Amino acid sequence: MARAIFIPRELDPNEPRVAASPETVKRLAGLGFDVIVEKGAGLGSRILDQDFAAVGAAIGKAADASKADVVLKVRRPTDAELKGYKPGAAVIAIMDPYGNDAAVAAMAKAGITAFSMEFMPRITRAQVMDVLSSQANLAGYQAVIDAAAEYDRALPMMMTAAGTVPAAKTFIMGVGVAGLQAIATARRLGAVVTATDVRPAVKEQVQSLGAKFLAVEDEEFKAAETAGGYAKEMSKEYQAKQAALTAEHIAKQDIVITTALIPGRPAPKLVSAAMVASMKPGSVIVDLAVERGGNVEGAVPGKVVTTENGVKIVGHLNVPGRVAASASLLYAKNLFAFLETMVDKATKTLAIKRDDELVMATMLTDGGRVVHPNFAKAAEEPRTEPAAIPATTMVAEAADAKPAAKKKAAAQPKGTA
Repeated sequence: MARAIFIPRELDPNEPRVAASPETVKRLAGLGFDVIVEKGAGLGSRILDQDFAAVGAAIGKAADASKADVVLKVRRPTDAELKGYKPGAAVIAIMDPYGNDAAVAAMAKAGITAFSMEFMPRITRAQVMDVLSSQANLAGYQAVIDAAAEYDRALPMMMTAAGTVPAAKTFIMGVGVAGLQAIATARRLGAVVTATDVRPAVKEQVQSLGAKFLAVEDEEFKAAETAGGYAKEMSKEYQAKQAALTAEHIAKQDIVITTALIPGRPAPKLVSAAMVASMKPGSVIVDLAVERGGNVEGAVPGKVVTTENGVKIVGHLNVPGRVAASASLLYAKNLFAFLETMVDKATKTLAIKRDDELVMATMLTDGGRVVHPNFAKAAEEPRTEPAAIPATTMVAEAADAKPAAKKKAAAQPKGTA
């Protein structure tokens, strides 16, 4: 009978989020669980221990994880944490398994049933459990706020008796959830916004938010989206044409925000050093993909770099964690919604249905084995992560493609901004 849930304090000093909120703790207790929250777990998200205690949680210590049948976390458990979990415990978190085969194998060896929340399928039933969307939405918002903080001018156009302040030109590269929120936020702040993506379906979304769309709209572009709604990796030829189209555009921008990620691969290189060098002093680039290798050549994880020509490249880590109080509330609801599907309401016990589509999509390890098909051989054959296409290569090819790309852009004005 699974009755105890443990909410730990995250060990990573750069992780202020927590995997529960007072609301979800109250609802977990209503499902029949005893909830233990580690002392100080919510402080980084402005949730006090007494807030958890007021809704029925016990405030405990890290060692209490050994009592738990379910552990709810933000990040993948460390080896030290795994030693404190009892075999068979269900651990639900953002596991970041790609390129971390040894960590996946360690979870299997520890005997836990591990669920990777970022593998939640994008189906109607699972929308409320979609951690990628809930956290990316906040990352897109925060990217614009970070850009505005580094940009030493006003974003909206201001007409005054002393003269006119022009609106900042902002370019969003990658129009997933983060990109769409970045567009909306930049527009609210008064910027003139353009955006690009390889998926044709987002063009109308970009335009509906009041931004202009920029893309090479050829046959490859028309088929550039997976059934799950993710961007496909484009050919080198397409990337070269797109680089040629965007290179001239970037030179005119005040703010560039890149959000492009492909599941299971390093972030594609979108902005080369040459493109950065073409920008005006005082311009700002925010790279939201810096933790996966970055979209921008010269981006440094965890730092704001100022180039020789005065362009700031912002590479903050864990951008959703920069608005932790909001991010934790959404993430906690994602976790609760998923866990609730695995609870037998009649007996108030954990009843994992291993043939359920949500379970099959997210379960990484179970019964001492790696069970997810993408990682089933992780223990014996560590995965070698493929390299991203270097920005220098893209630009070299773009140079040859540039005249043709410009001609096509002139013939099809709908594909330019």
